[in-house]
Amino acid sequence: MKFTFAAALATFASAARIQLHHQPLTLEGVKSQVNRVYNYDTEKFLAAGSQIAVKDYMNTQYFITATIGTPGQPFTLVPDTGSSNLWVYSAQCKSIPCMTHATYNYMNSSTYVANGEPFIIQYGSGGVDGSVAQDIVDFGPAQATMQFGLVKKVSGAAFYTSQLDGILGLAYGSISVDSLPTFIDSDNEVDKSFSFYLHDNPELSYMIMPGFEETGFTKIATHPVIQETYWNLNVVSLSGPNGTIDMTGYFAAIDSGTSLLMAGYNIINPLIEGIVVEQDCSNLASLPNISITFDQTTYELTPFDYVLQITEFGATSCIMGIMGADVPADWPYIIVGDIFFRPYPPYFNKNDNTVTFFKADQ
Repeated sequence: MKFTFAAALATFASAARIQLHHQPLTLEGVKSQVNRVYNYDTEKFLAAGSQIAVKDYMNTQYFITATIGTPGQPFTLVPDTGSSNLWVYSAQCKSIPCMTHATYNYMNSSTYVANGEPFIIQYGSGGVDGSVAQDIVDFGPAQATMQFGLVKKVSGAAFYTSQLDGILGLAYGSISVDSLPTFIDSDNEVDKSFSFYLHDNPELSYMIMPGFEETGFTKIATHPVIQETYWNLNVVSLSGPNGTIDMTGYFAAIDSGTSLLMAGYNIINPLIEGIVVEQDCSNLASLPNISITFDQTTYELTPFDYVLQITEFGATSCIMGIMGADVPADWPYIIVGDIFFRPYPPYFNKNDNTVTFFKADQ
């Protein structure tokens, strides 16, 4: 059955297909992602104020273009369901990454409003430091007058190597630095929703905002968000050739800013033990499937889904896209990124706080 809502058809009139720009994966980028520092702990976020540890973007693949100001100044941003703030580089920034990326010049915008409050985010291998500003932000069909981070100082290797000019956070306001309103909460759209469609051909990858793709996809299941920080779902189990791992008490953070599927070593090691991915990709067809269950619905990942094929210098290498991380023993999260998005396009619906997954029609 197709996933359509007759009562919602009017909202699709303003929906737009938004091109996702692609930055190819590198082996070094994948390795760096395993060492990222996550802090998916709500209490720590709320207690830490503006000094929070979130994640690096070394391995981010997909970007969108948004404009800020009047007239609009364009920026290449990560559309990130794993964070909640908008920030961009400032024209007053003297750090090297600012010299090689687009920067926001408040003197060129007639709608800029000064704020001046400090804006600081500490990442796993660096951070951004600046102040809060306010202006008009346009992304797809949506527009918001909102406060955002204007970054004047940058540290960390990820910002030197990535094409990102900033981050557009699409998670919940409960984890927003300094409680700044999010883009989704601030925009002029009645329908507060969006969806991702990632294809093997990266030039065909896109977002829909608001809403979802009406044709060519069939709904699998809709899941309630059970913790409104990230888009956290109830994950029941992980299964593979070594049996089933009970995930009771864990959350699945559905994260567009991550390429991998990641959890603590205590979860991932038993799941993938014995699965050997040949670097030359010669054994892909013989590898087993892995499945993940949200609520009552099980989603299967084939090796062509969970193995990353990375082309560098004309040669293609394969690397496992399901990886363990060195996290505290009581860290209750599994991070579900792009390797899951590609076979199961996600629809994030803040109108009723759900995530729906689809499958492309054959």
